[in-house]
Amino acid sequence: MISLTALQIEQLRQFNDCIVMHPQIKTIFNDFDELRQNRRFQIDQQCMLLTGDTGSGKSHIINHYKKRVLASQNYSRTTIPVLVSRISKGKGLEATLIQVLADLDLFGSKQRKKRGEKTDLTKKLIEALVKAEVELLIINEFQELIEFKSRQERQYIANELKLISEEAKVPIVLVGMPWAELIAEEPQWSSRLVRKRKLDYFSLQKNKGYFIGYIKGLAKKMPFDEPPTLGDKDTTAALFSACRGENRSLKHLLSESLKLALLSDEKLEKKHFCLAFEKLEVLGKEAQRQIKKKAAKDKDKEMLIDNPFTQNLKDIDISEVVKSSQYNPNALDPEHMLLGRVF
Repeated sequence: MISLTALQIEQLRQFNDCIVMHPQIKTIFNDFDELRQNRRFQIDQQCMLLTGDTGSGKSHIINHYKKRVLASQNYSRTTIPVLVSRISKGKGLEATLIQVLADLDLFGSKQRKKRGEKTDLTKKLIEALVKAEVELLIINEFQELIEFKSRQERQYIANELKLISEEAKVPIVLVGMPWAELIAEEPQWSSRLVRKRKLDYFSLQKNKGYFIGYIKGLAKKMPFDEPPTLGDKDTTAALFSACRGENRSLKHLLSESLKLALLSDEKLEKKHFCLAFEKLEVLGKEAQRQIKKKAAKDKDKEMLIDNPFTQNLKDIDISEVVKSSQYNPNALDPEHMLLGRVF
């Protein structure tokens, strides 16, 4: 196996970490800026809900925003203007508050309560946020905090977050899957979530030019003197067929294709996409099941997932999401509470 050079590794790292400032991201970044600015004169802090299905780029966006803020202004070592934390999966609100404190480096993971001692985590977190001069608290994977919770439990969570936001004078951004919107139904949050944004998958049917502009933007981030041509009809259709509008799948495919080109010391060409598609499971298991089902219906048992980069334009199958992932709290079987995307 040919090994990547240190330079090639760095080039790939930079591409994987790049962000293309398309309109959705610009709007979200502007929202974050305004929340930080408005906190200076708002009595009741404005908060925000950012949702998007798996692979839509939520985590990438919020981490880039944090880096952008830190790079653009001078802050002391004890100041954290934008704090990004995430839910401790399956461990409840207390574990999440401990995680936020750990992200502030004020509550070590080895710290334990003494027997009989009750730590007021909410009060401790409020004090820590004020001390660190946090201007925006972003909580990622928020849906994991309210999944499989009763209405009373969700109300308690909403009350605690409301208290933290008010007392620390910090706007909170809740980031998660589409069913994170359940928190908006709680009275304590319905009026505070003044901004709601949803990161959508790309769509050729609704806005083909948007997708073309995005992949052209990604091409400019590649380490070539001249960006590769990704916006022609054949390549656009094949790329979309492979990723089905999902940003994460698209980036994985482009990254693998770029790696193959760099290893061959060549420009990015169609053959690299072909090989990358065959190496990666770009299409999800559900899509594979649907295609195999179609194959059986057509009585063609040898039919496999077609590589769109080997097909003529008219033969490329295009799938788009028609229904986002869903959460059904009323399902009788817990396994049926989470419903996948429908393409």
